[in-house]
Amino acid sequence: MTSPLELEEEAKEEIKHRGRAQSRRVAPASTVEKALLNGDVYRGRFAGNVPHGEGKYLWTDGCMYEGEWRRGKAAGKGKFSWPSGATFEGEFKSGRMEGIGTFTGPDGGTYRGSWVADRKHGFGRKSYPNGDFYEGSWRRNVQQGQGRYVWRNGNEYVGEWKNGVISGRGVLIWANGNRYDGHWENGVPKGSGVFTWPDGSCYVGMWGKDPRSLNGTFYPAATPAVVERRSSGAADKGFPRICIWDSDGEAGDITCDIIDALEASMLYRDGSTFGRRSAGDRRSPCCFANGEVKKPGQTISKGHKNYSLMLNLQLGIRYSVGKLALTELRELRPVDFDPSEKFWTRFPTEGTKITPPHHTAEFRWKDYCPMVFRHLRKLFSVDAADYMLTICGSDALRELSSPGKSGSFFYLSQDDRFMIKTVKKSEVKVLIRMLPSYYKHVCCYENSLVTKFYGVHCVKPIGGPKVRFIVMGNFFCSEYRIHRRFDLKGSSYGRTTDKPEEEIDETTILKDLDLNFVFRLHKSWFRELLGQIDRDCEFLEAERIMDYSLLVGVHFRDDVSASKIGFSNSMCSPKYLRKINSCKGGGMAEICLSDFEHGLPGGRKPVMRLGVNMPAMAEQVSRRSDTESTPSSRGGFRTPSCTRKGEEYEVILYFGIIDILQDYDICKKLEHAYKSLQVDPTSISAVDPKLYSKRFRDFIAKIFVEEE
Repeated sequence: MTSPLELEEEAKEEIKHRGRAQSRRVAPASTVEKALLNGDVYRGRFAGNVPHGEGKYLWTDGCMYEGEWRRGKAAGKGKFSWPSGATFEGEFKSGRMEGIGTFTGPDGGTYRGSWVADRKHGFGRKSYPNGDFYEGSWRRNVQQGQGRYVWRNGNEYVGEWKNGVISGRGVLIWANGNRYDGHWENGVPKGSGVFTWPDGSCYVGMWGKDPRSLNGTFYPAATPAVVERRSSGAADKGFPRICIWDSDGEAGDITCDIIDALEASMLYRDGSTFGRRSAGDRRSPCCFANGEVKKPGQTISKGHKNYSLMLNLQLGIRYSVGKLALTELRELRPVDFDPSEKFWTRFPTEGTKITPPHHTAEFRWKDYCPMVFRHLRKLFSVDAADYMLTICGSDALRELSSPGKSGSFFYLSQDDRFMIKTVKKSEVKVLIRMLPSYYKHVCCYENSLVTKFYGVHCVKPIGGPKVRFIVMGNFFCSEYRIHRRFDLKGSSYGRTTDKPEEEIDETTILKDLDLNFVFRLHKSWFRELLGQIDRDCEFLEAERIMDYSLLVGVHFRDDVSASKIGFSNSMCSPKYLRKINSCKGGGMAEICLSDFEHGLPGGRKPVMRLGVNMPAMAEQVSRRSDTESTPSSRGGFRTPSCTRKGEEYEVILYFGIIDILQDYDICKKLEHAYKSLQVDPTSISAVDPKLYSKRFRDFIAKIFVEEE
């Protein structure tokens, strides 16, 4: 009989024997190469029949993993590469990227930092191919928490992020020294914040998308005196929308065993989507929310021939508006309108007690009738701080591609609200001369269609010529896309665009002979328009002004109609035409106005007034000019091809009277006499102001008609 001691010894021997047998079964074999039925190849160590230890796996689609394995799954240190050229090198766990690792995209962008389940999660640094970089906290592949983003141009943001977008408290510092410190929401300033310029002046207030919710205080650099207390959209208009994001996609599910051939073929699925967004197709870190439509003009950046001139203009306007802010707004006096009411200021490069240092050559700055234009800006509801942010903030102005017929250059603020035009000395004299009457006129008629003027200035670089500027409102500042633009004088001689048919686009300014529409307005709008045109023309006639134009912008509410109005004959096929016979029920105005209220995103109702956001019906017509006998495919007074009379489209109109600084001087009288020898005197632009006014009003009454 076996004793208990002997039984215990036998049990111990059995356990040892089983342990040695098990060790022999799982011990990694030497490096072997194994080809799978699906064409994949594994070369490395095995434990049993699964990879275990060091090994290299090559997929038929070109993907490859080389590194450590544990029981058939990538684990430990390793490197994975995709056919696109993207690579990941770092730590793996249970077949996923987890731990610390570096991902390099096919475009050269890199991320080094913490990973969890194939996603950037934790602290890491992302370097973009365009030279930008972000370092900070990540959560499930997007920026979340505290982080720092630096643009290649030197701009920098430090603060809070949420879901890949700037949100929370943070500071944005521009390379030129401008700075915003405050609260953000979804990429735009919202809540309390401070905008500071390099010279020490600042704007402190509440920010938000709704202009009615904005209010704040502007503090000039010289004295912390409290001035204007109202803002009108600086946060939404003057600031770029910051939408920094990066979506690398997923590298694939790396959780399979290569024992199963089907699962093995899916291991590290094609990673071409991983990191596929390059600098070319990733959104710019600074972009406007509604940036689908390309804006006209070229941004004046460093290296542009007018870059220094733009900086001088911005410095001068900031100085002029800030200086006025130090004084209390008082009633205007006759001396404020005096032509001699102009002030020169010297801007040396090193700066003075009242001017900041700058990077351009020394220049002199002249400000004309500053108190009058301060009152005009207030009358037109333009806030002082908002005005400076828009024109003199971090955004550069845009220069229109070519000067006008007069040789003037035009510049636009990035939000399109303000237009700056270079003018001749004679035009400045005309404006200053008519300034008392102009001020009285716009005070009496708030719906006046004449151009809104915000300031007149002059820049004189040392050793360079004087450049005179007028700051005006832009009639085409709209949330809607302007599909057609017309400059209409009511004359016919030379009044057609000189661009070839194929080069005409939405930014082309068309003229009288190119117009092939009649605009039908509701009777209340129609009567208001004709009445205001009469009052504005009487004012211009009294000031001996002529050669002005009605600038008209047309937005087609139906995208199909908009494309159909293009000059391509292929778009004129009758099967594409949508003819609107009439608006039933309460008439055109009630129906269209009701629909128009829902025209903006989010159900917002646009502000409608004479010349702004005006709903109308555009009827396509065929006309023939008395002076033209050949047909024109662009229509107007000439017969358009591929159109049918009576086709109507729902449109939104923008219009106003521009170029009101040309008086009937000796040059215009000579021009009239010369052209009268060649063509009908009534068909040319240069005519007596009284005749010009009558012809202009008669023309307006023909192209705008009352809806029956």
